[in-house]
Amino acid sequence: MPKREIQGTVIKKAGDKTATVLVERKVLHPRYHKTVKRFKKYLVHDEENNTNVGDEISAIECRPLSKRKAFTLLNIVKRGEE
Repeated sequence: MPKREIQGTVIKKAGDKTATVLVERKVLHPRYHKTVKRFKKYLVHDEENNTNVGDEISAIECRPLSKRKAFTLLNIVKRGEE
């Protein structure tokens, strides 16, 4: 089974080597046929603590590292405003 890859914005630096990433996706509403946004938060393992709040990153699925953390940082797509 292929590993999932997510792309989102870092919204919080949660402890050491961990970042909280907000992933936004757009879906069509079944009744009103209008595009609506759906959000989900993931915990991403950041080994070198490279990310900052506001960065656009991509992460790949890995083995579970803790109760909620099962993604590892792949690369930083775009640096946020500092």
